[in-house]
Amino acid sequence: MTDSEIARIQSWNARRRFLFSSGIGLGGMALSQMMGDAVGDEPPSLDIRGGGGELKAFHHLPKAKRVIYLFMSGGPSHLDLLDYKPLLKEKEGEQLPDSVRGSQRLTGMSGNQSSIPLVGSPFRFEQAGESGAWFSELLPHTAGIADKICVLRSAFTEAINHGPGVTFFQTGTQIAGRPSIGAWLSYGLGQINADLPSFVVLVTKDKSGQPLGAHLWGSGFLPTKHQGVLLRAAKDPVLYLGNPDGISRESRRMMLDRWKELQQEQLARTPDVEIQNRMEHYEMAFAMQSSVPEVADLSKEPASVLEMYGPDVQKPGSFAANCLLARRLAQRDVRFIQLYHQDWDHHGGLPGSLPKLCQETDQPSAALVKDLERLGMLEDTLVIWGGEFGRTNYCQGKIQKNFGRDHHPRCFSMWFAGGGTRPGTVYGQTDEFGYNIAENPVHIHDIQATVMHLLGIDHERLTYRFQGRRYRLTDVHGQVVQGLIA
Repeated sequence: MTDSEIARIQSWNARRRFLFSSGIGLGGMALSQMMGDAVGDEPPSLDIRGGGGELKAFHHLPKAKRVIYLFMSGGPSHLDLLDYKPLLKEKEGEQLPDSVRGSQRLTGMSGNQSSIPLVGSPFRFEQAGESGAWFSELLPHTAGIADKICVLRSAFTEAINHGPGVTFFQTGTQIAGRPSIGAWLSYGLGQINADLPSFVVLVTKDKSGQPLGAHLWGSGFLPTKHQGVLLRAAKDPVLYLGNPDGISRESRRMMLDRWKELQQEQLARTPDVEIQNRMEHYEMAFAMQSSVPEVADLSKEPASVLEMYGPDVQKPGSFAANCLLARRLAQRDVRFIQLYHQDWDHHGGLPGSLPKLCQETDQPSAALVKDLERLGMLEDTLVIWGGEFGRTNYCQGKIQKNFGRDHHPRCFSMWFAGGGTRPGTVYGQTDEFGYNIAENPVHIHDIQATVMHLLGIDHERLTYRFQGRRYRLTDVHGQVVQGLIA
């Protein structure tokens, strides 16, 4: 973006803030209309209005317009993927030193072990990119985009079990019921494409592992229109969206118009935000009858693009197909696209299971980044890859050929691409045992604050009043991690 474009956006935004804060009633509305004619009904570049959500203007100039979050549910092993620790191989079979563990609690699955022997990764690591970041042999495609991503090695959390861990990442608290991050962004920034929801969820089909509840993409106490819409790999991607047999689209439109008139009468008598939300839900459902089948149809994608995502892209509901679908949703300005891929919980069988998981996800994840760059969308699309925590540097149970690792919230790795993040870098370091953070710790709330910052939101200022207090995604925590930002 040029200096003149930035100046134009800032001027446009300043005038808009003045109109909204001046409180001059109908005169202000008229002036606002004239100003709209003067500067254009559509704001320049990144839609500085915030898209019609709670924020009438961004808190600062955004770097990203949308987010695609690739969530690896179950806790991928950072020590076998992104955080190379040769010392563990040298000391394999030795006990984890008390000086390293300190007073950290362990889960009930390994806390009662009489022995907690260190175990190194069975996989080979190599450096890639100008940063020289280390990547496991299981991630050759991710290593191939090393200069396009920022690897975070110093994430940490307090959650030690899956349910609270995933919920913490998605809602800012370990207790289910709060609004999810996608709902917060929908509430704050609003909807860009009138024919598609601002928040869409895709779950890899036929995966096992820890269950994923709808609370992870729910709206909590926010208006229900902000909850995520789950797209399934089925003939009807959204349940109950189609018309019953014998009902035409014209008949449906006529029914909705008459029903809306009744709802508006009720709203006039009983002002209730949920009545308005219900009307918006029905209108969105009507629009999605056409928009969802179109966006979910991957058959028109060029063969070269399909090949980029790998052979699984031809399987509906696969992670590869969902990554391509996520790109298509992003093209149509869906704000927050959440992908879940389960079965990363390797308490046993890690050497046999982890390669299969990486085979399913490595190529599509890298292809998504390259595809967004090809289309000129990576600059304003933030891609996130990671799980709810990492895995221990010691073996769960006895060391054996097909060993496992327990949950490890004290440090783990993620990566980010596009959307204003710093490419070709590694941020944060763990100690030589891969057990504690040695440099630049980054908490979950810091990650959430940074994501919101990249989207033009001050995480401390986007709040919602509920039951006598103002809530926000990051509660009373969180610092923007400047080291992740370009």
